[in-house]
Amino acid sequence: MSRRLRYIGSNSGNSGCPTLYEDVDTGEVLVQGDVVTDPDEIAQLRNIKPGEGFVIVPRALLTDFAPRDVDRERVLIGYEEFENMFKSFQHTAFRLETRRRYRSDEQTETYRRFAAGMAPGWDLDDPWCRSRREQAALGKRFERVRIMDNPPTLGQRYLLDNAERNNAVGEDTRYLWRADAERLGLPQEDAWLFDSRVIALLHFDADDDLTDIELITDPVQVARACQVRDAAWHFATPSREFGAEVPSAM
Repeated sequence: MSRRLRYIGSNSGNSGCPTLYEDVDTGEVLVQGDVVTDPDEIAQLRNIKPGEGFVIVPRALLTDFAPRDVDRERVLIGYEEFENMFKSFQHTAFRLETRRRYRSDEQTETYRRFAAGMAPGWDLDDPWCRSRREQAALGKRFERVRIMDNPPTLGQRYLLDNAERNNAVGEDTRYLWRADAERLGLPQEDAWLFDSRVIALLHFDADDDLTDIELITDPVQVARACQVRDAAWHFATPSREFGAEVPSAM
């Protein structure tokens, strides 16, 4: 069904271009402008999908007429799309881990071995490890700050052992005591921040199962996430050095 469009405005006089329109049913904005056809210019654009086109509009048009009363709906993605983000990001992937346990960990053989007092037996050639090494070899950075309780939970001890695997395949994993995280005012959310522009917020239920993955691109929230990352990273301790401070489980 065709869109019902409402004219918003134009600063091009009577020439009819460029102009903004609003879909009266969805609130989406359509932009009219000169089409970009130069192959060298198009080659500089990112993540182009089939059927997408590009137009040029003056900054003043967006300043004068772009709607500002935005009601953002939650954007949820599936696990496959989430996994693809670890290949499609450009330079940095940062995670703040705040939870005390992950039920998905507890369903693995490595966790069962660790809980029984044995070496987990990490496989450094499994698909996850190979993917991390491949992306790290391209110059991309994987950074992670984990929050740990004192005394740590079994799940947190397991992940501290796991940090050696992560570091071996190209991640930089660091730690903060929860008391320090609270002093810094860090949030309780568990999330990835990609390229300082998009957040993948992980939602868990009461049983610590992952339920939803929410994408957030709101500039205010992204800017806040960048501040959180910088504070956490500045005060966090590399995992091996931090591990020497962790009290024995005995």
